[in-house]
Amino acid sequence: MTKEKKIIIKNFFSNKFSRKKNILLDKIFDEINQNTKKEKNVFYSLNRNFKLNFKTREFKKYKKSKLIVIIGMGGSILGSEAIYEFLKHKIKKDLIFLNNLNSDEVLKLKKNKNFQKGLFILISKSGNTLETLSNVNLLNNINFNSKNTIVITEKKKENVLKLFAEKRKIPIIEHKKYIGGRYSVLSEVGMLPAFLMGLNFKKINQGSLNSFKGIKKDFLLNSADQLKEIFISKKINSIIFFNYSPQLNSFIFWCQQLLAESLGKNGKGLMPVVSTAPKDHHSLLQLYLDGPKDKIFYVVSSKSIKNLQIKKNFFSNKYDYLKNKKLEKIILSQRDAFVSILKKKKIPYREIHINKFSEEVLGELFSFFIIETFLVAKLINVNPFNQPAVESVKIKTRKNLSR
Repeated sequence: MTKEKKIIIKNFFSNKFSRKKNILLDKIFDEINQNTKKEKNVFYSLNRNFKLNFKTREFKKYKKSKLIVIIGMGGSILGSEAIYEFLKHKIKKDLIFLNNLNSDEVLKLKKNKNFQKGLFILISKSGNTLETLSNVNLLNNINFNSKNTIVITEKKKENVLKLFAEKRKIPIIEHKKYIGGRYSVLSEVGMLPAFLMGLNFKKINQGSLNSFKGIKKDFLLNSADQLKEIFISKKINSIIFFNYSPQLNSFIFWCQQLLAESLGKNGKGLMPVVSTAPKDHHSLLQLYLDGPKDKIFYVVSSKSIKNLQIKKNFFSNKYDYLKNKKLEKIILSQRDAFVSILKKKKIPYREIHINKFSEEVLGELFSFFIIETFLVAKLINVNPFNQPAVESVKIKTRKNLSR
């Protein structure tokens, strides 16, 4: 009996997007591999020897909290959201994520019966993120202190969050300067929350280097080269993450930021759209399948953790085919039907299927998309680390508020 693969990723791109031998790509990949061994390099976080800026024994006391509230934006919070949703079946505490400016969410949090006893993790690389500071200010009935709050931020002078933490003697975990937000999930930004969730965060890191091995390496190289052809063809405008797995929704939003901020610049990039299936069979499917052929689909699915079964059919005999069917069977049948039409219409797509929800699998998923995105960025000649357009909006916003 063959061993079931934990992650299945397959590309079904047309022949015109097939890979040719690319010496540059092999060189870039080898460079990434070497950089995983270099300290103070963004890819060093993929290394098993990567040292985090906190010691678990010093933060063990915070694990007693039954409610964890994480406040951050973008890369400061999307990774921990993905970890929580992916491994929620292992976590025995509640988590709330304040990842936007939303009055209803703040008021709802204040009404939570465990609110005053919660643990607050405030994350901002710069320490000056407008939305994060605003949300902290809105929680004005909380006495943020060393017993109920942890701050993750850079230790630089002009850092409002650092000064706030120092004044209140709140522990500060240093956010590494050389790791940008969207690449920070395997650093303190994602690993401290994972530890406090009660997860084995070291296993997440252990799975992260699997993408460099044998067949997986060959597949990564092939994928990056095919995606490069898609990016430069100008015929494809969007990547649609068509997601049949609720446990992967937050992970896909993490991917969305990674792709959009890393590859969307200099007039280049594809719009990453998150679409929920099978719900969107009844809203967007007509356009997806019969509209402009300017999209590539990432069809995402998984094995169910809680697999409900229909034991009785309340309707006519015509619907007896639903009787004794597990929900997973119904969902995967819909996925297979969708994929068959994509194939028939020669629409390029990728299948991503998860058979096991574990720390190691999640670590491998994070690293796969980080490496693939970096490879594509280099091949289409964009800087995968900066975000100049975002910075210009931040500057304009500060001017507007200062009037």
